[in-house]
Amino acid sequence: MIVLVVLLFAGRAAGGTVESGLVVLVEFPDVRHSLVRSAVEARFSRQLDGYVREMSQGGVSLKTTVTPRWYTLPRPVGAYRISPRNLEVDRSRVKNLIDDALELAGREVDFSPHSFVVLFLGAGVQDYGMIGLCGYPGMLGWTGEGVLRVRGGQSVKGGVAIFCAQAHLGTLFHDVAHILGGVQNGKRMVPCLYDHDLQAKPGPMRETAIGAMINLGFWDPMSCHYYRRLSPPPGICSWTRLRLNWLPPSKVKVVQPGETAEVILGPLADGTAEILVVKLPLGPGRYYLIENRQPIGFDRFLPGSGVLILSADDSVAECRHGRAPVKLVNADPSVEHLEGAAFEVGKLDRYEDTRNRIAVQLEEKTGRSYKLLVTRR
Repeated sequence: MIVLVVLLFAGRAAGGTVESGLVVLVEFPDVRHSLVRSAVEARFSRQLDGYVREMSQGGVSLKTTVTPRWYTLPRPVGAYRISPRNLEVDRSRVKNLIDDALELAGREVDFSPHSFVVLFLGAGVQDYGMIGLCGYPGMLGWTGEGVLRVRGGQSVKGGVAIFCAQAHLGTLFHDVAHILGGVQNGKRMVPCLYDHDLQAKPGPMRETAIGAMINLGFWDPMSCHYYRRLSPPPGICSWTRLRLNWLPPSKVKVVQPGETAEVILGPLADGTAEILVVKLPLGPGRYYLIENRQPIGFDRFLPGSGVLILSADDSVAECRHGRAPVKLVNADPSVEHLEGAAFEVGKLDRYEDTRNRIAVQLEEKTGRSYKLLVTRR
């Protein structure tokens, strides 16, 4: 039986924090696959690590170890298969998969040096049902404290993610980010940013997934995984960076009520810019974030570019029933799926919140930076 609780662990290294991950190769007795260990290793040690390094601007890296061999589960894939819709997932099957896989691997592998574990399946989404998920903190809850204990006596720090063979880089990051963000006060610090209720509606999965992206659209892989299937994921937004502690406080300009500030806002993906985010506190746990998204690095794979304004409410834990901890202010609602959410000089260049006495004016753009006038009366 698995006892579910969590304790994050990270080691310090020159140049930043190193998060150590163990990738356990798992296969089913009735599913053939042609995956090779070296290819799986590259997806984590090069691709995912490269993405994490860029998003954290060099502050965090991943050191992943892939098990030397594949572990064959005792039951056929059908015994573990789950629904692709989060709210319909049979949690006992997720629990059984984690329990069976880690019991087998635990006979040969020491989990203690690692801050998280990944189960990489020698099966496709058509076999298993869901392309990727976070077992903890995720499908199996996130309210405990301590460690995750599995049969055989070993413990797993941080959490466990599960991926099918064809999981996209955006999917890999999405579920590992749940673990890296951890749990505070009974809440996941980095939750899914699509609406779970809409994701559970019937229909083709891709169409349903897009319909559920009512909060951040294609502007963050915690919402979309990717914008185009054959392209890498977009970069993460300022809210996700802050939740992961991947944004230095010195790069955040806070404008309080009663203040007026003229700000040169650099691209969020450019760590050398003086100011990357403007924060406008509204009240306990409520605030706006203003960021500048330009086609730099992974932000080349966004639906557009310009200034985004995000409305955050820390009292909301998960995206359910139309509520979310963060939502985009939509500059152009005539464009579907928030693809027109960005403000731009000379077009949609002003935002006003009369209730909170806030005005944001895009005055000019120089290179890839914007001069903003933020007024709070």
